[in-house]
Amino acid sequence: MKKILLLGSTGSIGVNTLNVIRVFKDLFSVTALAVNSNISLLEEQINEFHPECVVVKDEAAADELRKRINGKTEVLSGSKGLIEAAKRCDYDIFVGAMVGFCGLAPAIEAIRKGARIALANKETLVVAGRLVTELCKKHNAELIPIDSEHSAIFQCLEGENKNAIGKIILTASGGPFLYKDKNSLENVTVEEALNHPNWKMGSKITIDSASMMNKGLEVIEAYWLFGYPTEKIEIVIHPQSIIHSMVELVDGSIKALLSSPDMKLPIQYALSYPERLQSCFVTTKLPLIKNLTFFEPDFDKFECLKLAFEVLQSGGTAPCILNAANEIAVDKFLKKEIKFTAIPQIIKKSLDKIENHKTPDLEMIFECDRQTREFASSLN
Repeated sequence: MKKILLLGSTGSIGVNTLNVIRVFKDLFSVTALAVNSNISLLEEQINEFHPECVVVKDEAAADELRKRINGKTEVLSGSKGLIEAAKRCDYDIFVGAMVGFCGLAPAIEAIRKGARIALANKETLVVAGRLVTELCKKHNAELIPIDSEHSAIFQCLEGENKNAIGKIILTASGGPFLYKDKNSLENVTVEEALNHPNWKMGSKITIDSASMMNKGLEVIEAYWLFGYPTEKIEIVIHPQSIIHSMVELVDGSIKALLSSPDMKLPIQYALSYPERLQSCFVTTKLPLIKNLTFFEPDFDKFECLKLAFEVLQSGGTAPCILNAANEIAVDKFLKKEIKFTAIPQIIKKSLDKIENHKTPDLEMIFECDRQTREFASSLN
């Protein structure tokens, strides 16, 4: 029986993780759950999965939950609560599904315990890729990706010699604005940006998909996960989201992983690896798909994608600046304080303003994140 600590249990990845655990309850159990503020759903999860503790990042919501459950389980709170749970709970697998920079510190504690890190939180590797990968080696912690694209690459690389790899190819749906021209992006609404054609995700990730920053973050994540240089990382637009990613071998062959869009599949693989469990979640009927199409990405229209490649080349804390500025800009857009096209502008200004430290330690990364958020918050 593998014990699981799940950060972000009420989000899309978290709910799907619990769906997997529910089906394979003889193989997996829940040690701890963590959420931002959705205590109503968390209370239901407590009653079903009986974790030894839960964490609510929002302090007021944590107090309300304590009153509701009346000692049924321990309730920790705040960012310190996330770290404390990762430090002292008994678990084998840490599922990092909480969106944003807040997922970094607890992930590091889980790595130090030598747990398997089933990672859906892109920001952990985007802002601290070098430190995280070094710590994983030091503490013999497995790092298994949950993102469907990285899971596909991870699976395609299985059994291949590193010298046999020509390049890794991340697929992207193109989001809701794939067929819009650049000038029309000026006036797109929040509702239009949240209308993703293929995936049901949280609002922040959905906006990142619309701007293609999500794919940019995935490029940085892939760099640290798989250890290939940027010239061996490629993006291709694939609107159907059936091919989740590919690996091109040096002889010109291409390995691809195909399935209908369902996050339970990569989650299940990350929990059960190296074994495969029989799934009852999804079947892929190829005759119904009919067409698989591919396009080159438009770096001029999707400026965030271009910025991500640039900061990967810059290294240091540049990816941290990019991530923090993007989180602030996306929040502003969701609150209808800025236009969609202002998102890359806020990121550019932040990259110009905040110093890039080339060999940062963890303390420096946290300080860089703080400075960037403060500066980006002041922009319109």
